[in-house]
Amino acid sequence: MFKNSKIYTGKVIHKRFKPKEHYFKYNVFSLLIDLNELEEINKYIKFFSYNKFNIISFYDKDHGDRDGSSIKLWVKKNLRNIGIMTEDISIKLLCYPRIFGYVFNPLSTYFIYNKHSELISIFYEVKNTFGEQHTYIFKAQDEKTVQNKCKKKFYVSPFIEMDCEYHFKTLNPREQLSVVINQNDKDGKLLFASQDGISKDFNNKNLILSYLTHPLMTFKIIGAIHYEAFKLWAKRIKLIAKKIKLKNNITIESK
Repeated sequence: MFKNSKIYTGKVIHKRFKPKEHYFKYNVFSLLIDLNELEEINKYIKFFSYNKFNIISFYDKDHGDRDGSSIKLWVKKNLRNIGIMTEDISIKLLCYPRIFGYVFNPLSTYFIYNKHSELISIFYEVKNTFGEQHTYIFKAQDEKTVQNKCKKKFYVSPFIEMDCEYHFKTLNPREQLSVVINQNDKDGKLLFASQDGISKDFNNKNLILSYLTHPLMTFKIIGAIHYEAFKLWAKRIKLIAKKIKLKNNITIESK
């Protein structure tokens, strides 16, 4: 029904390598929403609402400046800060939706395209369970797979030091979705995390089936985060104190 917005069903995998191994895998579904199509999706998808409660919903206040203001304007402002023209761009946001009014997105990914449908930038929007957010912003080349790296600037897990580096490897999403993050500390590889999926058309049938096969998924995500944290604590992984408090911050990377 919609040309650029998709539903992806797949899985999330995390594997920690040291000081003790830890592994988990969960089935999830995500939405890839072309922000230019949001109003149409809101109009035609019965189980979906934009900035209103529904079984499945999407709220502006969950992303960007997180104050309910336009996400598109926030993206354009940050693109101009890295010297990218914003005329005739399209913005696709990969994220979990709200389910019965609740969502937690550990990672949301923005794919920004020029008027020729070429990928020109990618944003990685990271949240922690303290209500904070940090966005890593990169220019991008229009390739099948985009690779980026940067220093970790944001406290996420109480079991991982801040002195780390992220290596992102992200598939330009079409029929398949793949976002891979390898996290290294000063001694080498520490953590592998990935999300993959297969696309489905964004329509009423596929959306409700995605919900029925992943009921209350967003509640399970936050529950799983705390459950896996308890298992790490039980393995006596060292706790890292949180030293800096921030609400929303941005790191602009050159490539």
